Amino acid sequence: MKLGFVSSILDGWGYEEMIDVAAQQGFDCVEVACWPQGKAERRYAGVSHIDVQAVLEDDAYARRVLDYAKAKNIVISSLAYYPNTLDADLQKRAEAVQHLQNMIRASAKLGVNMVTTFIGRDQQRNVEENLQIVQQVWPPILQLAEQLGVRVAIENCPMLFGPQQWPGGQNLMTSPKNWQRVFEVLPSKNLGINFDPSHYVWQMMDYIRPIYQFRDKIFHVHFKDIKLQREQLDEVGITAYPLDYMIPKLPGLGDVDWGRFVSALTDIGYDGYACIEVEDRAFEGSRQKILDSLEISKRYMQQFVI
Repeated sequence: MKLGFVSSILDGWGYEEMIDVAAQQGFDCVEVACWPQGKAERRYAGVSHIDVQAVLEDDAYARRVLDYAKAKNIVISSLAYYPNTLDADLQKRAEAVQHLQNMIRASAKLGVNMVTTFIGRDQQRNVEENLQIVQQVWPPILQLAEQLGVRVAIENCPMLFGPQQWPGGQNLMTSPKNWQRVFEVLPSKNLGINFDPSHYVWQMMDYIRPIYQFRDKIFHVHFKDIKLQREQLDEVGITAYPLDYMIPKLPGLGDVDWGRFVSALTDIGYDGYACIEVEDRAFEGSRQKILDSLEISKRYMQQFVI
């Protein structure tokens, strides 16, 4: 496995600065955030370390991106953008789809050949209705990905945290059953999973068995932890807003059994990219705390990933 991090945590760092951090801390790769400019609607969104439009329009810019990473011995694991491509607001939906398609084009041009994203969800509609929308929105996206040889890895975060995402959340691919249903309506070899076990912790789900079930569909992995707050959960129950009873943590500071998780990945022969995703509020407030969060996470995960 190749150990890296999601670049969103380095909001405010330029592309070269971000790559420098990865090199200085001894990472192998980075999952590079590529949001449209000025589109931050939530924490860790809106970060753009690579300008996708510039990649498509400016060959010299694209070369600089690749040359700088290569000079620092850092691989770009994926171009990352996590919108709601099934948003009920049709204008927002169209904008998300357009940028995602440009991400696919840019990923192919850079030779990265991977994008990491969400499938999306209309949060006011049920699963069956959303599957119908998926069949309308996603075939052209995947057709483009197939033509250009780009794999699309969907993270399993429900995007359901507070009242803004209530009741259904903003991402349909949240469980093995939903994974299978989406793969049935979108039978593309270029569509797979960016697996983050932390989301299964707070959903009270097994995060080991799906590794074996979907061994051929795991394209990318996130290392992020979740701490369940038992007293709060006992107070509010699982139908409350999830942030009322869980908090994101650095790997090793939450409830994921990372030894079992990585062991299962090695069982299936996974040797792809595994990127630390930092969303731990305890490590916010200064650049040094953010850098510390990456160093601590890397040191912990190197018990399992060399």
